Amino acid sequence: MTMRPARRRSAAGLGLFTLAVVALLIGLGVWQLQRRVEKHVLIAALTERLAAAPQPLPPAAQWSTLTPAHDEFRRVQFSASYEARPDAMVYSAGSAVRSDISGPGTWAFLPARLSTGETVVINAGFVLNTMQDRTQQDRAVTRLVTGAPLDITGYIRFPELPGALTPAPNPAARLWFVRDHRAMAKALGWGEVAPFYVDLETPVPESGIPKPGPLDVHLKDDHLQYAITWFGLAAVVVIAFAVWARGQARAREP
Repeated sequence: MTMRPARRRSAAGLGLFTLAVVALLIGLGVWQLQRRVEKHVLIAALTERLAAAPQPLPPAAQWSTLTPAHDEFRRVQFSASYEARPDAMVYSAGSAVRSDISGPGTWAFLPARLSTGETVVINAGFVLNTMQDRTQQDRAVTRLVTGAPLDITGYIRFPELPGALTPAPNPAARLWFVRDHRAMAKALGWGEVAPFYVDLETPVPESGIPKPGPLDVHLKDDHLQYAITWFGLAAVVVIAFAVWARGQARAREP
């Protein structure tokens, strides 16, 4: 018995659809393997930057050439004085780059003036602040603003972009939910600031609050697991189609 034309067209259509799905799944698996290689290169670069001795902060003339790909987490040293301007707090449920930080709190962001006159925003450290209390951070930050120059060691960081579900900032409470120091500067009147901010490593205030510290970046590397998942799904689709085709062949037997 020959296969009817309509049935042949149906089988051919399902075969093409199966081929397209398998190609897509294999493509996703290959993409994950490529992402794994890229992630390993990034991890190696960040590990090297975090372990390197701090270098002088690049002069302002070079700031526009700095990029996250080449300069994120670079350790720097410079002298600056915290300015007597309103600080900002950034809410965080924890930290992916500080192994000593867990639980909710706020990061204290303050403008600091260099001896050459430019302003660099400093993330001065973590304040255990479960209720996002403005008064609680004020008490911690007030002691920092003495006008005296400090020898600062820290890490160059670049601003974050809000996601679709990121809460809107509350400028009245000087509260943000992403580390966008440029938006803080605009809202709080800090003036022109560097295109990056600096995560403070040292000095640590006598009270220990805000709490700065060394960074320890741990990037998730689940790409091999994802690749295996996509390749496995491709195999399942192929097997399912083979079983279906075999069943159709048996149904046509006399």
